[in-house]
Amino acid sequence: MRNHAARVGSWLDERADEMALLLERLVAVGSENPPGRALGRCARILSEAMDRLGLSPEIIGITDPSGLLEDPCVVRGTAGDGDPLLYFHGHFDVVPAQSRDQFTPVRRDGRIVGRGTADMKGGIVAMLYGAAAARELGLLGTGRIVVHLVCDEETGSVLGAGHLRDAGLIDPAALAMVTAEPSGGAVWNAARGALSLRVEVRGREAHVGQADRGVNAFAHMLHVARPVERHAAEMAGRHTALPMSAGDARGSMLVVGGLSGSGSSFNVVPGSAFFTVDGRYNPEEDLQAELKHLTRIVEDAAREIGAEVSVHVTQLQPPAATPRDHPAAVALGRVIGVVGVGGVGGVGGVGGVVGVVGVVGVVGVVGVVGDPHGAPARFEMCPGILETRWYAQLGIPAFGHGPGLLEVSHGPGEYVDEAAVRRCAAVYALYAGDMLP
Repeated sequence: MRNHAARVGSWLDERADEMALLLERLVAVGSENPPGRALGRCARILSEAMDRLGLSPEIIGITDPSGLLEDPCVVRGTAGDGDPLLYFHGHFDVVPAQSRDQFTPVRRDGRIVGRGTADMKGGIVAMLYGAAAARELGLLGTGRIVVHLVCDEETGSVLGAGHLRDAGLIDPAALAMVTAEPSGGAVWNAARGALSLRVEVRGREAHVGQADRGVNAFAHMLHVARPVERHAAEMAGRHTALPMSAGDARGSMLVVGGLSGSGSSFNVVPGSAFFTVDGRYNPEEDLQAELKHLTRIVEDAAREIGAEVSVHVTQLQPPAATPRDHPAAVALGRVIGVVGVGGVGGVGGVGGVVGVVGVVGVVGVVGVVGDPHGAPARFEMCPGILETRWYAQLGIPAFGHGPGLLEVSHGPGEYVDEAAVRRCAAVYALYAGDMLP
């Protein structure tokens, strides 16, 4: 593998400026979601780049029932033509910018600054060039890489990744899937599930001069929300046994009242009110049981005061976890150990693979292989949700590993290191060479 790593590193170093220019082109397209603008334009740039790299792209149109997304689609490409299959998966939508200046990329001091550089257009560039390197350098064996790029990850990915699954475009026999989320060099082999609710409270309107004839939905909402807040505090204390980055909250996270509202006018008793509950649940939690429990909390509180409420589920996405002793996880750790934190070729040196550290968690045990010139591969749980779930539900081992940093993603100073983009591209190429026979 070390010989392959040197070849891959040289191939990528020769294309460093080319990779940076593609990332700058992608950042300049403000594919913000919501509302979902410029998606088709971004997809066409990706398709053109994939065509130049020999990845046989196609743009698959999808239907958005809301009609809000602009040219929603999936970009799909392939390297190789064998049956053994490895998926690279990413998304080209980005969260709304704090400033329009974020869509004018700035390249300086080995970094590219701009909206989406970390999450995850930098990761997309790494995947495309990693797949192209694996193809051109003969690392695919008798297998192939399929690249999926979707347009709606920031709003739940039900249309994009959901379409791939529902249309039978994800093969359950695939050997593994990797998504280039901003893991900061770690491997996210587990991610939380998501449960989101909208609680609606109904009352009866009355003018302030006849307030005694009304039923105040706002007051009822406050009563109903309080026990939900107490439950949120309880969930925060229920810690996962999975490894997480230092500083990440280990309990399941619930936000009560992220959105709320009531009434029609300042001088009218509110006849309706609502609040939301948005949760990110550790893999140890049962989402269906949590949904029943939250619904019971709301209904019991409403019954105490005779309030009329209804609970609507707006999102229910299961957690995902691949055991760290799975062969696909061990192989990814092995490749990262060879590439190292510093990368390969001109980006850094390739050292011998040494050392085994045992790591134990609720989803398995694995030896984490390290490189003396870099750092061991770190397997952790992502504090949020990942699109790995769409593949894991089909029995495919799935991982998040990308060049960005979670702490700068979505922020006003979002950036990605160019060296990290090339390092991850090398990991993707070598992982294909390790996994595909």
